[in-house]
Amino acid sequence: MSRLAIERDIPLLAICRGLQELNVACGGTLKAGIIDDPNSHSHPAWTPNDLPHIVYGPSHEIRIMQGGQLHGLTRDRVSSVNSVHVQAIDRLGQGLIVEATADDGTVEAISVAKAAFILGVQWHPEYDGAGNSLSRGIFAAFGAAVKAYQERKQIIDRVA
Repeated sequence: MSRLAIERDIPLLAICRGLQELNVACGGTLKAGIIDDPNSHSHPAWTPNDLPHIVYGPSHEIRIMQGGQLHGLTRDRVSSVNSVHVQAIDRLGQGLIVEATADDGTVEAISVAKAAFILGVQWHPEYDGAGNSLSRGIFAAFGAAVKAYQERKQIIDRVA
C-alpha cells in the first residue's frame, strides 16, 4: 500500500507500524528490541496490564526537524509523544526524510521527499487527537491533503 501511495501521490498518514512498513517499502530496515536496549532511555517498557492513559500517555520528547513537513504543522521544535513500539528504523529507506527524532536518536517521524503528503509517525497521535496541538496539526493537514487529492482526481476524471 505504501508503494502505491508513493507512486500515485495519494495522501498517507502512516502511524506506528505504518511508519515502519513505509520505511521497509522504500528499502529501509528495522531494528527490534529497542525497549530492552539500555541506550534507548526514551522508550520505556509498558505491560499489557497498564491502563490506556499510561500506555498512550506522553512518555518522551521528540525533536522536530526545522523546515520539514512536521515543523510546518506546528512550528514547535519539541513535542511530547507516547511510545508503544518495540522496533524502530535502523536504516532509512530511499527517498525518505527524517522529520523528528527522540533524544536517543530513534527516528520518530518521516516523510516522502517529493510527495504532497505522505507522513509517518512512530507514536499514536489519534490517542489525543483533540488535546495535543501537534496531533491536531497532523490530522488537519492530512484532511486537507485528502480533500486536495480528491479535487485533483475529480478534475482528471472529468478531463479523461
